[in-house]
Amino acid sequence: MRALVLHPIRSRGGTRDPEDALAEAVSLATALDLDVVAAATVPLPRARAGQLFGKGKVEELGKRIEEEEVGLVIIDGPLSPVQQRNLEKIWKAKVLDRTGLILEIFGDRAQTREGVLQVELAHLSYQKSRLVRSWTHLERQRGGFGFLGGPGETQIEADRRALDERIDRIKQQLAKVVRTRGQHRAARTRLAYPVVALVGYTNAGKSTLFNRLTGSGVLAKDMLFATLDPTMRAIALPRAKRAILSDTVGFISDLPHQLVAAFRATLEEVLEADLILHVRDIAHPETEIQAENVRSILAELGVSDESQAAMIEVWNKIDALDPVRAETVAAIAAREPRVHVISARTGQGVPALLDAIAADLAEPVEDETLHLRFDQGRERAWLFDHKLVQAEHATEDGYDVDVRWTDRERTRYRLL
Repeated sequence: MRALVLHPIRSRGGTRDPEDALAEAVSLATALDLDVVAAATVPLPRARAGQLFGKGKVEELGKRIEEEEVGLVIIDGPLSPVQQRNLEKIWKAKVLDRTGLILEIFGDRAQTREGVLQVELAHLSYQKSRLVRSWTHLERQRGGFGFLGGPGETQIEADRRALDERIDRIKQQLAKVVRTRGQHRAARTRLAYPVVALVGYTNAGKSTLFNRLTGSGVLAKDMLFATLDPTMRAIALPRAKRAILSDTVGFISDLPHQLVAAFRATLEEVLEADLILHVRDIAHPETEIQAENVRSILAELGVSDESQAAMIEVWNKIDALDPVRAETVAAIAAREPRVHVISARTGQGVPALLDAIAADLAEPVEDETLHLRFDQGRERAWLFDHKLVQAEHATEDGYDVDVRWTDRERTRYRLL
């Protein structure tokens, strides 16, 4: 479909550069395989309640839409239901705002049943918020007039009730997903493997880093929201340690609140992680703004200050910078103990990052003496297999075993 992308520049302005914001909006449209025939920033001194833009600008854009044979207009910002309906009527083209576009991308990318349910929940919540009196079928369906006949029910009320029922059914299904994820987390606790979660702005290189660390073949493309469904793999760390690495959906500025709510079950993996790697595209002109967006969404999800302390910032794509800029960035990072500069594509800086992850996940060890009966051969073998035994002494009814282990290893032993 031929699409026109418009980024309104509001009078109050914002922290983002309009051209960078427009480029991101075009990337979003491209991610949906749309044929973007034109893109432009549009000054917006004052938002109009009925059409967003002023009458003259609406007519001007209408001529361009007709000349370019545009079938879809993307407004990179929020639109009220009334504004969307009126613009579609005037321009005789489909109109999507930023939230609607992102929802479409998520709907196109979801692969797992969980992802499909989460996207559908977000879609339905969005649709419910956009039910407006705009067509003749929204008139009263039943009931008399005034108070005597009862309030009756309008079509819009029937639609809202149907959406509510569907939303409730999906929430019930997602509740099962939450329970299943909880069981998976409990199983990982029994395995005594710490969890490391990758978070970051979309297209920051999380999946490329995930593939390099795990040897997996997760889709990693220079495209917004290339990864939607979460993926988890084991990774080997220095000193023979192992961990589980979780790749999550990328964040983005103005992420629809419907999506944050719908994907909460998936993003709980971040809340439960032992360590969070915040991957940043350090070569992007808006890397600081992107980083702040990620922190804001993490805070909305409930990542506490304590959790944020267990976070490493990974400044990725250092290879995309010119040598002078790369040297400056490396010098800045060297002064920050919780920052590592890497290139997930070339592998530069990755060994040092793995060392930092291993050090962060290192746990204090304690010495303890266990008494095992002769019939506890399975427990004794487990201790030896995991190289925890320091010494062993035979007794009349079994063995006294001196072990050196972490709390996690002790927990895993007790779950045998």
